[in-house]
Amino acid sequence: MCQTIVHRGPDDEGIYVHGRAGLGMRRLSIIDLSTGHQPIHNEDRRIWVVFNGEIYNFPELRPKLEARGHRFYTNSDTEIIVHLYEEYGAECVKKLRGMFALAVWDQRGEKLLLARDRFGKKPLHYGMDGGRFLFGSEIKAILAAAPRLAEVAHHSLLGFLHFGYIADPYTCFKSIKKLPPGHLLEFSDGRVRVQKYWDLPAYGTYEPQSEQECLEQLEHRLAEAVRVRLISDVPLGTLLSGGVDSSIVVALMARFSSHPVKTFSIGFPHEDFNESDHARAVARQFDTEHHELYVEPNIEQTVHLLTGILEEPFADSSIVPTYHVCRLARQHVTVALTGDGGDELFAGYDRYGSYLGRRRIRPFSFALGRWYREHVHPIIPMHWHGRRLVYNLSLPPRERYLDEISTLPTSWRETDIFSKDFLAWANRQPSPYEGFRQLLENGPATDALSEVQYLDAKTYLPGDILTKVDRMSMANSLEVRAPFLDHPLAEWAAMLSPRWKLRFGELKYVLKKLAERLNVPKQVLYRHKQGFAMPLLHWFRQNPAPALLDILLEPRTLQRGYFDKNGVTQRLLEHRKGIRDRSWELWQLLILELWHRNFMEEQTGVKPTFQRTPGRSLRDAAVGQSIPELARV
Repeated sequence: MCQTIVHRGPDDEGIYVHGRAGLGMRRLSIIDLSTGHQPIHNEDRRIWVVFNGEIYNFPELRPKLEARGHRFYTNSDTEIIVHLYEEYGAECVKKLRGMFALAVWDQRGEKLLLARDRFGKKPLHYGMDGGRFLFGSEIKAILAAAPRLAEVAHHSLLGFLHFGYIADPYTCFKSIKKLPPGHLLEFSDGRVRVQKYWDLPAYGTYEPQSEQECLEQLEHRLAEAVRVRLISDVPLGTLLSGGVDSSIVVALMARFSSHPVKTFSIGFPHEDFNESDHARAVARQFDTEHHELYVEPNIEQTVHLLTGILEEPFADSSIVPTYHVCRLARQHVTVALTGDGGDELFAGYDRYGSYLGRRRIRPFSFALGRWYREHVHPIIPMHWHGRRLVYNLSLPPRERYLDEISTLPTSWRETDIFSKDFLAWANRQPSPYEGFRQLLENGPATDALSEVQYLDAKTYLPGDILTKVDRMSMANSLEVRAPFLDHPLAEWAAMLSPRWKLRFGELKYVLKKLAERLNVPKQVLYRHKQGFAMPLLHWFRQNPAPALLDILLEPRTLQRGYFDKNGVTQRLLEHRKGIRDRSWELWQLLILELWHRNFMEEQTGVKPTFQRTPGRSLRDAAVGQSIPELARV
């Protein structure tokens, strides 16, 4: 199991086995390089921990624990956990400020505690194999011990087709789950108990008296979040995209650093996807030691590599530049800070503005909208411009946001691309939207902007953004820290009135004002948001066309049973002829197929297809049983 995750911890390995429990750890040494070997134990060696991440408040926690009689034998942040557990039991996770996935084995009570940090910066998976409870940072570790669990959960693939990733707590394997962010799991007496220990507070309940007061509080909290993340016994830098969030992080790092900050950025030859000029301007402003790489990567080689690394299909194309910038940074540092989380907390996505604008448009009644979707939309040619917009406007307001963030839903909108068998099965499944709807309707938000911010913080942020950064950084043995996701700062940002986040049509209003105050160049702040993504539009239209696209029409792909050949062919023709930009849809189809080939077939030997099983319904054949609440040790 440890050997499957050597890339996550190339510096050390530790294993503890006693009685019915076994713990394994691969370590990337950051703090206490000499004595921080894991697993780590308490004084009488009855409490053991393995831990991935960083606890930033351990210097404040340690003296308090020592005052209560606890004796430490290392200088690491990890040892804090076993002594906190002695004091507070499972509640100890509430005391931790940082990013973490941890496992505590209580030998006295024969109890196992798993916990994941509040936003899900560090991954944690678990599953049952007969009488064995297995867990790991990556699914590969579980499959190493229980290869028979490599059975595809097709319902999870529905979620992937809708959103481009598989949201917590599901994985693409029937018997393996993700522990959701802000949750802990206790396993004892053969029972699995999962419970939430943290959530964001009620949105929009705090209104500063003035812009000056708002800026001062924001600067104080964000500066503190950056400062505590500079604790390291190894070289440290930052990934600089040239956007608002990472530029603010650089500005604050420069304030606390006695040496030039090391910054790293990636550029592309296509100007509409290239932010390197903006990153360079920020680097000059704060006199950083800037490292820049223009990439014309071997896309085919890189995509085959990454789909072999990723254990689940993952359609965010920015995995490619993220992989390369992490690879660049790792040549110089072991730890890098990023601006992840700023968009979700301070309303930075363009879709927030468009969603709020569309909510004011009501061209259909509920009944007429449904009639349009059922009877008119299916006969409108795919290539007609405005087809998707009118479909979106026919939906109820909240449903419009769910439709906007989905790419290939198996609903009325995109049915032509899927096979008839797959559609027949999909139409009988619970909608992948359902969990998202519940978050929209029942979250701690009362205004439309806060509702979708909360939804994204619970789904897109951990499922896409943080998954991408964790997997691509760990593939290069690089630790990444996200100051914006410091939970005291995030709680304050959630409570902040929405008018400070989106004002006069300006996204991230107060964050940009803070950036001005920190002397970030204005040309970086007030421009169209480009995003950190691959120039797929250009790449898929180059001449000759990429050979990768031919994979989509190979018999091997079509025989899996997901897609309709004519629908795929039509999209390829539309894109190559410049009729419509189909790059994201084609990329998603490609990633799904390459995941089947490069991970499922190459690494597990499983060759899954979607097809009817004699004597069983499609539902029975495709949806496995969830992990039982009761299981024997």
